[in-house]
Amino acid sequence: MRFAREGLPFMWAAAALALAVIVAAYRWPRPAVIALAVVSVALAVWVAYFFRDPERTGERGPRLVIAPADGKVVQVMEVDEPAFMHGRAIRIAIFMNVFSVHVNRYPVSGRVAYTHYNPGKFINAAEDKASLENEQSSVGIETGAHRVLVRQIAGLIARRIVTYSRPGDQADQGERFGLIRFGSRVDVYLPVGSVPKVTLGEHTSAGTTVIAELP
Repeated sequence: MRFAREGLPFMWAAAALALAVIVAAYRWPRPAVIALAVVSVALAVWVAYFFRDPERTGERGPRLVIAPADGKVVQVMEVDEPAFMHGRAIRIAIFMNVFSVHVNRYPVSGRVAYTHYNPGKFINAAEDKASLENEQSSVGIETGAHRVLVRQIAGLIARRIVTYSRPGDQADQGERFGLIRFGSRVDVYLPVGSVPKVTLGEHTSAGTTVIAELP
């Protein structure tokens, strides 16, 4: 299985801890030490599971918008987006839990025309105000005649957003552009007139699920 490279230090640290505790349990086979060894092994397995990075395929096309994240759709609504869309936009918000794949993917193909990182708070990413107040990283893509913005938002546990994109980069639909360590949410802003293809509560798969169609 493929793993995100940003997760390797965490995986090695968790594996080293598990190995140390297993050695301790072998030398001092007391119930508490054995229980700690079991917990440390479970933690190491979970950390590796968290940073998994499976290959994804699915429908592609210039009018299709593909899910940038695994998770549950928590918002489909029209909002103001002044930074890149410069007006009204349709926002589709996807909330990732700690069991989701956390590698994020481009929802459309085009040219990266805008990037912006904003440090902020770490409130529950499922809350609406998280899109304004939390740590976040935005990537704006010009695709044909349209603009699409994808925004990674940190959450209650997440403390590190990774974004590979730089202005001028080529965005390829379904390809990786970053990840959020330990949780959170990804919002996609689409031009008004786009047709959402997902509903509240629906689960998405990054790089696979079609979440909308552009005008």
